[in-house]
Amino acid sequence: MSLLTQRPDPRSLRRRPADDLLSDGTTMGAVELLVKDLDGMIAYYSTGVTLDVLQHSGDTAVLGHDGRMVVRLRRVTDLPSWRPNQAGLFHTAVLFDDDAALARALASMARFAPGTFTGSADHLYSQAFYFTDPEGNGVELYADRPRETWQREANGLLSLASNYLDPNEFLRTNLSREAPQPTTAPASTLGHVHLQVGDIPTGREFYVDTLGFEVMSDAGSALFISAGGYHHHIALNTWNSAGAGPRAASLGLGQVNIDLPTGEDIAALEERLTDHRVATRHDGAVLRFEDPWGTLIQVAQAPEPGVV
Repeated sequence: MSLLTQRPDPRSLRRRPADDLLSDGTTMGAVELLVKDLDGMIAYYSTGVTLDVLQHSGDTAVLGHDGRMVVRLRRVTDLPSWRPNQAGLFHTAVLFDDDAALARALASMARFAPGTFTGSADHLYSQAFYFTDPEGNGVELYADRPRETWQREANGLLSLASNYLDPNEFLRTNLSREAPQPTTAPASTLGHVHLQVGDIPTGREFYVDTLGFEVMSDAGSALFISAGGYHHHIALNTWNSAGAGPRAASLGLGQVNIDLPTGEDIAALEERLTDHRVATRHDGAVLRFEDPWGTLIQVAQAPEPGVV
């Protein structure tokens, strides 16, 4: 086991009052992807990733599990492809309930989309497998280890690692060959969203100081932030996009959705955004604004289970 060296910016270690933070009950809502081939992308995320089609009407489809939305696909025919060096989506991360559920999804990807596999890693707090969908969007399939096993640095930040994880050994260990396979899709939800940004200090100022996420790990060129002590709800990196300016209209990431527990939480966030002079639009139910690179963020009260 080896840990990644963290040399955190002092601002990542700063403790902030509770009123400046998002609620511990914050979760990520469905990622919206603008796509060219809607049918092909539905097939990939349902047959491969093992998500259920929760809704499909016209040019839009919503996929997830047990009423929990993970990805919204919207067909757009007049936009160019997304460029890998621009700000936008690094990957959408689908969180499975346990290793057995993750193994079932990994086996499905091995059967139906083996050519889209790009790598795997043991992050200590999770085990993850990475793919690129047919239109170039990154996808992570992962399962968490118990929170009490997560390691901390002396400065309080969560330890980072990216150790080798053998996918075949993971399947042998966690996929039962004897027991009948369940007929329902493995349980999953949207765990986190990893974004490409132009620079980390600007991302920290917006997502941490303004929105109210907390820094969990700081790798210099990547920042991992969350609410409620999770390892990360959002990650920001500049690995491919250092210096990127505002996003041009393109296929790929359409919007990021954040779900807050109550209307009072949304009102508090709107007040913080106003104090930081971030332009917002609030229709009484949904709060909308853009990050420094033009990524649309939509904040709403977490839906009741099963409501799409």
